[in-house]
Amino acid sequence: MKKFLIVGLGNIGAQYTNTRHNIGFKVLDALAKKEDLTFETQKLGDITTYKFKGRTFILLKPSTFMNLSGKAVLYWLTKEKIPLENLLVITDDLNLPFGSLRLKTKGSDGGHNGLKDIQNKLQTNKYNRFRFGISDEFSKGRQVDYVLGEWSDIESEKLPERIEKSIALIKSFGTAGVNNTMNTFNGT
Repeated sequence: MKKFLIVGLGNIGAQYTNTRHNIGFKVLDALAKKEDLTFETQKLGDITTYKFKGRTFILLKPSTFMNLSGKAVLYWLTKEKIPLENLLVITDDLNLPFGSLRLKTKGSDGGHNGLKDIQNKLQTNKYNRFRFGISDEFSKGRQVDYVLGEWSDIESEKLPERIEKSIALIKSFGTAGVNNTMNTFNGT
């Protein structure tokens, strides 16, 4: 059975639950709710397992805080013996318009501290990342407040549909492969 590690990046704590920076947690929470799965607190994160079309998806919400996500990713990849090409990291992206979905097989961290730590711990920038656009609608010097801020009313209204699309992307990644998934979802 093919195994995949799907990592949603976010920060632990109630004060971060509905922030833009926590879109990775939000997507995995929505998938778990839809499939009636329950996260369990384990080493370095909250974990649940989702079986779909002969695949096993291990969903991980690291409990290490965003900037130390690499430790949890490396631990669970190793523990579950999952090849690097079966890793998918879900993250927010300021460089994409709100709700845009972009899957990439490699790239820079783009200034994202969570990705920077993952790249550091894995010793490569060649891993799959699913970037969820949060736009860059903030004033100069207000980036931290923006990413750690809550969704606007308009964003909140559109979020459920974008999250559904994100869940479909995750399932496609495991069943149709990364290239087909990029062709289907990038730019949608």
